[in-house]
Amino acid sequence: MRVKICGITKPDQGKAITELGATTLGFICVQSSPRFITPQDIQAVIELLPITVERIGVFANASLEEIRQTLTEAELTGIQLHGNETVEFCDRLRQLFPHLEIIKAIRVKTPEALLLAETYIHHVDSLLLDAYHPQQLGGTGHTLDWNSLQQFRPAVPWLLAGGLTPDNVLEALNLLKPDGIDLSSGVEQSPGDKDLAKVRQLFKVLSEN
Repeated sequence: MRVKICGITKPDQGKAITELGATTLGFICVQSSPRFITPQDIQAVIELLPITVERIGVFANASLEEIRQTLTEAELTGIQLHGNETVEFCDRLRQLFPHLEIIKAIRVKTPEALLLAETYIHHVDSLLLDAYHPQQLGGTGHTLDWNSLQQFRPAVPWLLAGGLTPDNVLEALNLLKPDGIDLSSGVEQSPGDKDLAKVRQLFKVLSEN
């Protein structure tokens, strides 16, 4: 299963987290986020990683030019859209960067959000379901109503995010069958500062499942 650890800001932590088993790292390219990292600092992390590790830049309502600029400075393998991007915007991204994975994040506030998610399936490579928060785009520590997602079976791979921790991840996976999970605040000491003991615990729990 794909395991994405998001909000990486420190090169040594990025390297250690991949050595513990993460298949994907996420880098927050939203300047208002406490986990924001510059393209140059993303590249400093990437230089320590195995080439097999997926490297996702997370954007929210950024322009095509802003995304392009980041991609010129950091060797990313994918783009995660965490704002109100349209399907037309996703199509344009795919035209410009056909070699990159496009992930559309949907913040689930009501059941209608799952219908919205379905509208993106022909325009992106993967979906990510996150908890809704009125002020924060992600990394809120809030969980989704997992029971409401039991019938969610999109035609593209999807990742479950939103308040996952080493303590509750198995409960979520026993209810749902996502193609991957995405953790941020659940394995942190503070925003952008990962707790390697929690990351280690996460992979121990997953290996015993």
